[in-house]
Amino acid sequence: MTTATLEKTLTTAQPPAARPPSAPKSAKAVLAGLDFGTNKSCLLAGTPGSGDIAVSKVVPTCVGYVKEGIVEGIIAGNATRLFGEEALQNKLHVNLVAPMEEGVIAHPEAARDFLAHLRSLADPSGQAEIRAVIGVPANAAETTREDIRRCAHGIFNRVLLIPEPFLAAVGFRDNSRLGQPGYIDPVINSLFIDIGGGTSDLCLVQGYFPTGDDQISIPFAGDAIDALMEAELNRTYPNNGLSRHKVREIKEAHGYVGPSRRPMDVKVIMGGKAHLLELADVIGNACNTLVEKIYPALTTLISRASSDSVVTLLQNIIVTGGGSQLRGIDTVLQQRLAADGYETPKVRLAGQDYKRYVAIGALKAARAARENQWQVLL
Repeated sequence: MTTATLEKTLTTAQPPAARPPSAPKSAKAVLAGLDFGTNKSCLLAGTPGSGDIAVSKVVPTCVGYVKEGIVEGIIAGNATRLFGEEALQNKLHVNLVAPMEEGVIAHPEAARDFLAHLRSLADPSGQAEIRAVIGVPANAAETTREDIRRCAHGIFNRVLLIPEPFLAAVGFRDNSRLGQPGYIDPVINSLFIDIGGGTSDLCLVQGYFPTGDDQISIPFAGDAIDALMEAELNRTYPNNGLSRHKVREIKEAHGYVGPSRRPMDVKVIMGGKAHLLELADVIGNACNTLVEKIYPALTTLISRASSDSVVTLLQNIIVTGGGSQLRGIDTVLQQRLAADGYETPKVRLAGQDYKRYVAIGALKAARAARENQWQVLL
């Protein structure tokens, strides 16, 4: 998809915004692409008219509000709010708040504080006009979009909200290989499965901005797997004392789908003592539930593709997001499609840069957007 084509698709997706107020002539413009994720967020920023990326940050989506009574000097600079890794490293001394749950804003005040932190990363001077393209879950409700706009008010000057799996396809696209023999352009004909912390989003990407029928969002993803694992651990190993954060670390280190991978002895610290727990089935059962949730949505979208495009589409099914790191997820989905009679399906992983693809696509969209496509936050 060329820049002009992307501009055209954005035009069909967003109504013309009100005429924006004139920015001060001295104000510098900064474009930002933002994947505002449930567990981790990615921010990319650069200047208009340039292909360079001046800021590239992946930040855990959490805010730590420093507890009362903390001795002076314990928190650097005696800050009252910490963000991302710094908040997690100081979790003993802060109240951790996750702004997002299941892909939607759950704590508006924390969301505003977190977005303000991201803005400071994109523009440390605080003087620039910031225009941000923000990814939203597939088929996000208008209330979800409005919540994001409210939280971004007074932080970003203008915003554009675009479905995350579509942005992932735009970000995954390798412009340097367009036109090369054998390169399948993901923006022309692909099916993206974006598995995040709060939602799993599936989207047909076929060269135009996706319609409602081209997208399916499922409120089951990484956090739901963590919850299943935690419940099973509490049943199997009562009073284990493992936090949800530790359970997530175990999943990220050992998560898999497919047949049981016994034995899988995992070392954990309980009550200050090291224990080896057999967790193959705890992990496998929880992660395989994800496949059972997304597979019907996958086949539903395949059925909605035209007969002329479906054969090529089946060769270009791409799994991205944190869930793409579950071992075997591409193999299991491909095997299930083949067993159900789909013609030579090919499921592949987006790769190790999966955390950045939505934000890359968002920054590309920001650079392609026309003036009347931006929504002005007055």
